[in-house]
Amino acid sequence: MNNKVVLIGCGNVGMAYAYALVNQKVYVNELVLIDINKDKAIGEAMDLNHCQAYSPSRIKITVGDYDDCKNAKIVVIAAGANSAPGESRMDLIYKNSKIFKTIVSDVMKSGFNGIFIVATNPLDIMTYLTLKYSGLPKNRVIGSGTTLDTARLRFILSEKTGVCPKNIEAYVIGEHGDSEFVPWSNVNIAYKKISDILSDDELVEIENEVRNSAYEIIERKGATAYGIGMCLVRITNAIIEDKNIILPVSSWDEKNEICISTPAIVNKHGVKEKIFIPLNEKETKLIINSISVIKTAIEKIV
Repeated sequence: MNNKVVLIGCGNVGMAYAYALVNQKVYVNELVLIDINKDKAIGEAMDLNHCQAYSPSRIKITVGDYDDCKNAKIVVIAAGANSAPGESRMDLIYKNSKIFKTIVSDVMKSGFNGIFIVATNPLDIMTYLTLKYSGLPKNRVIGSGTTLDTARLRFILSEKTGVCPKNIEAYVIGEHGDSEFVPWSNVNIAYKKISDILSDDELVEIENEVRNSAYEIIERKGATAYGIGMCLVRITNAIIEDKNIILPVSSWDEKNEICISTPAIVNKHGVKEKIFIPLNEKETKLIINSISVIKTAIEKIV
């Protein structure tokens, strides 16, 4: 069984993902770290390996290079510039698009034929570029999308309603960014419509809190990491364990020819199927706006 994962980028996000892997029962049996700062990667590998005596899973953790991608099942890209306080995800587009062309090209030169998971912002644009530069089948390039935004939404709804977040079926969709939104018309908790539980003002407040959470965290501690690390493990497990679970990942939208987040069935093949939620008139305008934002951004760099 070769459940090998290569992680490119040993910054806050990459190492939160690696640490979450070590802390959970997973079927990943090999993790290779790649970073432009090799000394940092070596130090991170040493530190992670010192967890093995108490870890629920045995993972071989090493430092490598792009040749190691050849027989990997998954390559996770968490490399690139991070948002500074006051900077939007879209502000990173020029910096990270250049970085990605080199990274993806080097991965593909190794003979890689697995699945990409992208975690770098602006997320939907970087997912699109990974698909373009790799030439892989569209189902095998997945962005973390709005999985983190959805986790934030479910946590906040849990705090408001007293229902366990694991039992809340609600999603954030669209761009992983300022145009994302919650299709409230589809949110139910314990078979009750959300509009029967919370007021319109409360829903607006919750959506704004979800949308602005990352900016507040960055302002307070410099970066977000733990939440996205857990989300990346969730996507990894869905692939390796062939789970067929529904996650709001960013993937190819055939109609609009972009990558955008909708709920999708994720299994060993990557994205098995995108699920398009029925939207009311207001929500339809919001998804059209989100599509436009992503397309405009792509036009700037392609």
